[in-house]
Amino acid sequence: MIVWINGAFGSGKTTLVEELRPRLPEALVFDPETVGHVLREIVEVPTGDFQDLPLWRRQVANLAVGLVEEYRRPLLVPMTLVNPVCLDEIFGALRTADVVVHHCFLKVSPEVLVRRIDGRTFFPEDPAREERVRQWCKDRIGTCAAAADRLPRDTVFLDGESSPPELADQVLARVG
Repeated sequence: MIVWINGAFGSGKTTLVEELRPRLPEALVFDPETVGHVLREIVEVPTGDFQDLPLWRRQVANLAVGLVEEYRRPLLVPMTLVNPVCLDEIFGALRTADVVVHHCFLKVSPEVLVRRIDGRTFFPEDPAREERVRQWCKDRIGTCAAAADRLPRDTVFLDGESSPPELADQVLARVG
């Protein structure tokens, strides 16, 4: 079983997974961003977004399936995934492998997202890079909000402005 926590940058995906982790102590945490970082060390990412690399999508799906099959433990996945091509490719591969996916999307107002992004520290030693990353996250708020209407029918929408314990209760109630 996979619990995929989706939402815009700053919506609280990682925070929710951190809240779920002690409640599901047998679960593994898989952040697909690490696959992107590895690929970025090996190949050029022309668009700047590793999700645009077909290899990233294949590797994320393959690694998620492998982790579930090999270790027979639930998988917690905090990852923004709103591009329909990426989402269909990854979730399609998981379905083909008969992996149960509980897909949750954290809905948060744009104002709160901007405030959260501005409050985060990405690269404190490099202010210029810090600002570029913040702007990159902010530039995707509209895309993430618009994607909510195109997500799979079984997506569970959560109020990302609720407290992490409340959100974890809601997720656990859904996954059983």
